[in-house]
Amino acid sequence: MRHEDLIKQMTAKQKVAFLTGKNEWESREYPQFGIPGLFFSDGPSGVRKQEGAGDHLGLNPSVPATCFPSPSTLANSWEEQLEEKVGEALGREAVLQNIHVLLAPGLNIKRNPLCGRNFEYFSEDPYLSGKMAAAAIRGIQKNGVGACAKHFAVNSQEERRMALNAKLDEKTLRELYLTGFEIAVEEGHPQAVMSAYNEINGIYANENEFLLTQILRKEWGFDGFVVTDWGGGNDFTEGVKSGSTLQMPGCGLDSARELLQALEDGKITEEQIDERVDELLDAALTIPKKVAEKRQQLENPVKVYSENHKIAEEAAEKSAVLLKNEDAILPLKQDRKIAIIGDFAFEPRYQGAGSSCVRAIGVETIVDLADKMGLPIVGAARGYQRNGKEDKKREKEALELAEQADIVLYFLGLAESLETEGKDRKDINIAQNQIQLLHELARKNPNIVAVLSTGSMVNTWWKGDCKAILLDGLAGEAGAGAVWKLLTGECNPSGKLTETWLRSYEDTPSYPDYPAKERDLVYKEGIFVGYRYFDKNQIPVSYPFGYGLSYTTFAYRDLRTDENGIRLYVKNTGPREGSEIVQMYISLPESRIVRPEKELKGFYKVHLLPGEEKEVAIPFDDKTFRFFCERCGKWKTEKGTYQILVGASSQDIRLKSSVFVEGTRTETEESEDLRQDKQNSLKKEDKKGNSAKRILLNRNDPLSSMIYARNPVARLIAHGMKRKIDRAEKEGQPVDLNTLFRYNMPFRAIAKMTEGMVSMKMVDSMLKMINGHFCSGLCSLVKEFFRNQKANKAYEKELKQNI
Repeated sequence: MRHEDLIKQMTAKQKVAFLTGKNEWESREYPQFGIPGLFFSDGPSGVRKQEGAGDHLGLNPSVPATCFPSPSTLANSWEEQLEEKVGEALGREAVLQNIHVLLAPGLNIKRNPLCGRNFEYFSEDPYLSGKMAAAAIRGIQKNGVGACAKHFAVNSQEERRMALNAKLDEKTLRELYLTGFEIAVEEGHPQAVMSAYNEINGIYANENEFLLTQILRKEWGFDGFVVTDWGGGNDFTEGVKSGSTLQMPGCGLDSARELLQALEDGKITEEQIDERVDELLDAALTIPKKVAEKRQQLENPVKVYSENHKIAEEAAEKSAVLLKNEDAILPLKQDRKIAIIGDFAFEPRYQGAGSSCVRAIGVETIVDLADKMGLPIVGAARGYQRNGKEDKKREKEALELAEQADIVLYFLGLAESLETEGKDRKDINIAQNQIQLLHELARKNPNIVAVLSTGSMVNTWWKGDCKAILLDGLAGEAGAGAVWKLLTGECNPSGKLTETWLRSYEDTPSYPDYPAKERDLVYKEGIFVGYRYFDKNQIPVSYPFGYGLSYTTFAYRDLRTDENGIRLYVKNTGPREGSEIVQMYISLPESRIVRPEKELKGFYKVHLLPGEEKEVAIPFDDKTFRFFCERCGKWKTEKGTYQILVGASSQDIRLKSSVFVEGTRTETEESEDLRQDKQNSLKKEDKKGNSAKRILLNRNDPLSSMIYARNPVARLIAHGMKRKIDRAEKEGQPVDLNTLFRYNMPFRAIAKMTEGMVSMKMVDSMLKMINGHFCSGLCSLVKEFFRNQKANKAYEKELKQNI
């Protein structure tokens, strides 16, 4: 242990209390030992430090901060240096606000396009996710701030997220859902990892020793601390035993008393507790000191925010994806009359909703910047209501304006209520009123340039009505300025998609089972997610993984391969300078194990002037040829001649070569038939496990399950929350996040999210009332309330007496 001498000075009560949070955002401090507390903040797209009383869903106002492009958008840059630059900017603002740990990045796999939090995640591909996450971590931690990679692991559904059991085989777990975290830990070295809410094969992620100790610490060498997702703790003792360090937010001292009792009963050893205390001490004794030192070095905060706004604009420029450019309508010509249509041009959709929502400092809009572009703008009209309601007056104004212009810039996308933490999307469509207006506009004016604002993929069956489509994603506060530079050609689009865009939602392999409505969420598709599935099964898509156009063109030649990697030449063969993202996939056509047709194993973004040619080198690494062998529980390399595929997307392969790899092949590897049998057993198990409705509720059931409760008042409460959610969705308004959180959270979270007001025994009393024993449950609730208050006060007094 690193701080053994200090730990020996602490009492058992002090140590177990140290492993529980002080309040919503801070860990406990012990001034008598010189131990400061840690201040946490959300931060995937910007620093979100709340003013006044904290709440993890962001309902109370936060301190103004720079809003950068969402991770889903920034990942489209495929540029690790840019990701690191944004991370460094986030770290600077965290230092200014005296924040010690930034809860970022999020790098869960985009298993299904309906996941409401996909805008916070990088990609459907684990290699790309891991590389971008590692870069973000390095950037954040350059300023002394600790980065916290999340949500570990297999967290791919928002609905019922705290009461789900993800069921999958170890091959799928390792190859798809853990590889990104592995890269992030090994290359980024985050000081913290956040455990996910869900269970994995029946064991909560926060209590999963195999995940937190065997894999994270022993195999990957992680030496930081593990923090629960907010309210994500279940059994505190099991969590500490299994490798979870800190339970957040502050939930009083009920959990600490439980851990003390477990210590007395021999269910946990003091050595196990000391290990967790040592991990948290290392962070508490180093991070605040580094942040304080860095804060003294920073210049005027106004200058920091000004510089960060420029970085946000650069990030938006390099992350935009040109999906279509028929007749080279873009970049815009100076002599073409332009009409601006769309509500998003007036009020941009620049970030997702939920705990990552930033109180942006300087949000730009398309209409406000239009006069500065030097273009003949004939006017601007909102055209539609973003909540989906029909508005004939707005439509008429837009159609009349379209007839006056040579080109219509049409701004469309998903409303704020459709991409949010806490709930999943219902479909992959843009609101019908926006699409209907697009059809009408195309009849009036065939030169439509669509600018699309969305944090995740949408159906683009309407693309025939557009001459060009520019995806700006959720581009952050400086997105409007970036869009104008891209439209006018001041900047050349260079982003490429990090997720496959489908023709139909029904094409996705998890379609039949998503979202899971009961406890089990079965990953029947195994490793075949995204392009791994579509390419192998030759299913047509709207836009493939890795796709993106440019205002110039690129030629690839002379691919050379050796045991260390590949080299090739890329030339800009067009009229403008631009950047190309070279993608390296590997394939083993004669493989005897189940594997995708191709897998991304390297990429490089190269910038070229017109006519310029550069050599690009992409190395092989320890993850290039490996697969996970379940029977032997190890990573193996299959012997064979691998194809090296280099291209501009997963479906645009420009060059091919091959390399022979000796491998570590053994007879323990699995055959196709064996893997199929395993997937079939998962399906049967899922069908059996989800067949029954429960009436008697327990700690781990979500509050939404009260619709099955014996107590009619409980049923009324659950139906009331559901009606509130449905009404907001119908009106196209953002759903109240507290309602969403309460509706989906398990009963145990009441004790974890009330800062000590509610103990777990009080939760059991509530359940007794809900399960039909109202009077005895109420009496027990009152008794336990006063008992909990008395015990908390006595414990706090004892802690303070030792100061």
